[in-house]
Amino acid sequence: MVREIPVLSWFDRSTVKHLRLSFSFFLLPVFLFALSQSAGIQVSSTILGFVILHILLFPSTNGYNSYQDKDVSSIGGLKHPPKVTENLYYATLSMESAALITGLFISVYFSLMLLVFIIMSHLYSYRRIRLKKYPFVAFIVVFIFQGGFVYLMSLESMNPGKLFSFFTAEHILCMIISSLFMGSMYPLTQIYQHKADKDDGVISLSYRLGYNGTFIFSGFLFTIAVILFFIYLAGKSQYLYLFLFLLFIIPVVLRLLRWFSLVKKDIRNADFENTMAVNLLSSVCMNLYFVIIAAANQILIIK
Repeated sequence: MVREIPVLSWFDRSTVKHLRLSFSFFLLPVFLFALSQSAGIQVSSTILGFVILHILLFPSTNGYNSYQDKDVSSIGGLKHPPKVTENLYYATLSMESAALITGLFISVYFSLMLLVFIIMSHLYSYRRIRLKKYPFVAFIVVFIFQGGFVYLMSLESMNPGKLFSFFTAEHILCMIISSLFMGSMYPLTQIYQHKADKDDGVISLSYRLGYNGTFIFSGFLFTIAVILFFIYLAGKSQYLYLFLFLLFIIPVVLRLLRWFSLVKKDIRNADFENTMAVNLLSSVCMNLYFVIIAAANQILIIK
């Protein structure tokens, strides 16, 4: 008799914590950005795409990374990570499989893009390859696949089967803006992990840049992203959206500047609490902004 696989037992308390479901909130702005720029949507596939990306894909890649790292110190979204078990490995594989299968209900293109994302996330973390230990390679992977690639996947979930029609000048610019925003936050998420990463054989981009350099580099990418977004909105004569973006982005800029000044006085302020606080504020502001313009744009399209 074939022994039943206890799938549910894989999702124990330790596993659920390492999936860091709340961390998907930090990646949500890209999906909402795509939603705000999509020329109409299929509601059912959009909802399914959201669930696949933010409930299955992103948490499973978080879990796989945790399984490979075996972290004992603070990691993104989890200050005190519990001990990693084999259950985490099987849980992440089951979630990735579920994502690939359910992705087919959207389109073959979408499922193939999920597969590419999963492969790259494994290459990023897997001990025998471990792209994350190469600072600039790791940055490029995150820059592309958590930014523009997720934007493209999101569009495909909203309008299934139209992947190649999204390679327009406007959407390509939006992909670049998405990558710049996500890339600007990436080194800041590493700034409190210099010692832990180095002890694990990982020389992060933030470690290479140093504390001041991390803020300068992130600030530079963030500024370029904002400028390009302004150009994009101005080109569409959406000046109200531009003004609204300024209102939402000012608190983030002020908080980043304040954190930078604190770190310059004492590098101990480059800690988990400040990192998560900035990530949370940035995500809240960006998510609210894109929800507003997505709702406005979709209402206009329906009319």
